[in-house]
Amino acid sequence: MSIDLTSPDLYFNRELSWLKFNSRVLAQAKNQALPPLERLKFLAIYGTNLDEFYMIRVAGLKALFKARVQETAIDKMTPSEQLSAIHKTIHKEQKVVESTFNTIMEDLQEHKVSIKSFTELSPKQQEVIENEFFEQLYPVIMPIAIDTTHPFPHLNNLSFALALKFENKKGKILHGLIRIPRILPRFLKVDHCYVPIENVVDHFSGELFGGLKKIASTPFRVTRNADLEIEEEEADDFIEIMEEGLRTRNRGKLVRLELMDNIDEDLIGFLTTHLELDHHDIYQYNIPLNLGTLWSIVGEASLSHLTLPTYSPKNLPPLSENKDLFKAIENRDILLYHPFESFDPVVRFIKEAADDPQTLSIRMTLYRVGKNSPIVKALIQAATDGKQVTVLVELKARFDEENNLHWARALEEAGAHVIYGIKGLKVHAKVAQVTKRKENKLQAYVHLGTGNYNPITSRIYTDISYFSSKQEFNIDVTKFFHFITGFSNHSKLKTLTLSPEHIKPKLISMIEHEASHKENGHIVLKANSLVDPDIIQALYQASIVGVKIQLIIRGICTLRPGVKNVSENISVHSIIGKYLEHPRIYVFKHDENECYISSADLMPRNLIRRIEILTPIKEPALAQKIKQLLSLQLQDNQLSWRLKSSGEYKQVKHSEDKAINNHEILEEYITAIHNKSQKETPEYVTKLAKKVLKD
Repeated sequence: MSIDLTSPDLYFNRELSWLKFNSRVLAQAKNQALPPLERLKFLAIYGTNLDEFYMIRVAGLKALFKARVQETAIDKMTPSEQLSAIHKTIHKEQKVVESTFNTIMEDLQEHKVSIKSFTELSPKQQEVIENEFFEQLYPVIMPIAIDTTHPFPHLNNLSFALALKFENKKGKILHGLIRIPRILPRFLKVDHCYVPIENVVDHFSGELFGGLKKIASTPFRVTRNADLEIEEEEADDFIEIMEEGLRTRNRGKLVRLELMDNIDEDLIGFLTTHLELDHHDIYQYNIPLNLGTLWSIVGEASLSHLTLPTYSPKNLPPLSENKDLFKAIENRDILLYHPFESFDPVVRFIKEAADDPQTLSIRMTLYRVGKNSPIVKALIQAATDGKQVTVLVELKARFDEENNLHWARALEEAGAHVIYGIKGLKVHAKVAQVTKRKENKLQAYVHLGTGNYNPITSRIYTDISYFSSKQEFNIDVTKFFHFITGFSNHSKLKTLTLSPEHIKPKLISMIEHEASHKENGHIVLKANSLVDPDIIQALYQASIVGVKIQLIIRGICTLRPGVKNVSENISVHSIIGKYLEHPRIYVFKHDENECYISSADLMPRNLIRRIEILTPIKEPALAQKIKQLLSLQLQDNQLSWRLKSSGEYKQVKHSEDKAINNHEILEEYITAIHNKSQKETPEYVTKLAKKVLKD
C-alpha cells in the first residue's frame, strides 16, 4: 500500500503548534505545586512569548493575506484560516490567563504581596505614591490633546499609554492621551504592594488636563509588525541599513490593540478610529496589561522565598580544581551540561586566552551575548593588547540587533576584525577557537556549543558545551572561519558538518541508515522545534519500517505521531520546567559516531537559511553522558508532556513514590558529586540513571 507522506493530514500547522507550546507555559503558571512567584514568572514568559508571536508570526500572516497568498506550508492552511484559528485560540485562552493571574494574586496575598489600585491603598500609602508621582513621574509624562489641530500621534511598537475622555465647561466631549515611557517603572512600590503606573497616572490625570472633567479612561497597548526587512543586495553599508531597519521597526503596521474591559464604548471608538485594526486583533482584559513586565515583581530580591530555590551551577572535575583550563582540555575532551555544570569555564576560555601572552589569536561567533558581556570585554582587551581577534557578530539576531551593533563597534574600535554577518544568511553557529604558541609549536583549542555566549541566560537555559584540542576539530574550525571571513562558498568539512548545504542531507542520510536496520533501529532527537518536511518524511519512512523514534521537542512540532501505518513508532515529548530546554542533540544507534550536538533546530530556517554546525561527540564516555541525560528526560513524569495524534498535549502522570523531575534530580546529583570533590570525572549520569531505573 502506497502512503502519501506529503498529505496535509500528516502535519500540524506551525503557528497553532506554537500556540500549544505557549499554552504549556501557561499550564506552569496554573501549577499550584509551584511557589506563587514562580507561577507569576511563567505568566510573564507567556505574555512575552505572545508579544513576539504577534510582532513576527501574526504580522507575517497578515502580510501574506494582504498579498493574497493562499498556501504557506505543507499543512495547506491558508493565511486567512490560520489567522482565524489564532484569534479563536488566543481569545479563548484569555479567560484562562485572567483566572490564573487572579489565583496567583490570591496566593500572594497570603504572603502580604499584592497589586492594588491607588484608591485601595491606605492614606499613608497613598501619600507615599502621590509624592513619588509628583517627584518622579509628573516631570516626565506629557498630556496629548487630540483634536483638529492636534493629530493622533504615532505610537511606537509596544507603546503603553492612557486614552482619556473629558468634558469641558461647555459640555463638549474631548479626547486625550498620556504616553507612559518605557524608562518609567511598570509598578510603583509601597511596602510589598505594587501599584500599576497607569493607575497612578490616571488618578492624577486632572493635574495634566486642568479644568476638564474626566468621564472615562483606559490604559492601552499597541503591537506592530517588528520583522525587519533588510535588502542586503542593495546595501552598500550594511551597518547603515541595519540602523535604518531598526528605526523603521517602530513604524511597522499595527497588528494588535490591548485595552481594559468594560470601558466607555465611545472611548473604544476613538481608539479604533485612529488605530485601524481587525476587530479580532482587539483584546480587552480584566487584569493589568503587559504581562511580560511582571518580571519586575518576580525579580524582587526580598521575595526570592516565593520562587523555586536558586541553584548555583557547579564546576566538576577536571574543572573543579583551580588548574590551567587549557591544560585540562589538552588532557581530555570536556563536555558540560549547563546550567547544572557552570558556564564559567566558557567565560574563562576567552578571558584566560586574552590574558595569556602566548595567545596568538581568538576567533568566535556571537549571536546573543547580553548587555554587559564579560566575553566581549575580554575580546576587546585581547584586541587592545595586540592579539589577533576575529569576531563574527550577527547583526540580524532578532531583537538583539541594537545590542550587537553596539558590541560590533566597540570590538572594531579596539582593533578586532569584525564580520557583520553573511549576506543572505544568519550565522547561528556557536564556536570559538583559541590558538597559542607552545614550545615553538602552535596549539589550538575549540569550544562548540548549542547555546549563546551569554552568562546570564546560561543560568536558565539548558545547553551543552564541548571543549577539545583535537587536531581534527581545529582544522575544521580554522576552515570554518576562513569561509566566513573570505569569499569562499565551499563549506565541506571533514569532521564537522555545516548548513545551509550539508547538515540536512547528513541528518536524512543518518535517518535512512537507521531505517535500514528496521526494528533494530533507534533514533532520539532533541530540539526546540521540528518543522522541516523533508526531515519529517524521512522519520515517517523510518517509523514505517519499524525504527523506534523518540523525539524531545520543546516547542513547535508539525509531525503527527501515532498515525496508523505511518508514525506508530514515533513518540513526541515536550519538557517545560524550571529551565528552558535549549540543546539540540541527535542520536542514531547505528551511526559511526552515534551522538551529535548542534546549534541547528530541525526547521527550514536553520537547515537552509542559516550557517549552523553539527558536531559529532566521538569520545564514548561523553556520548554516554549525553545518552543518559536523554534517557532521564524520557523518563521524566513531572515536567513532560506527550503529543497525541489529535494534536493535543497531555501531561505525563506520575505517582508520588516514582516522581521523576529531571531538573531537580540533576541539581541534587551535581551538587552531591561536587561536594564529594572526586578526583576523576564522575560518571554521575550513569549512576543517576541506575537510581531512576532501579524500580
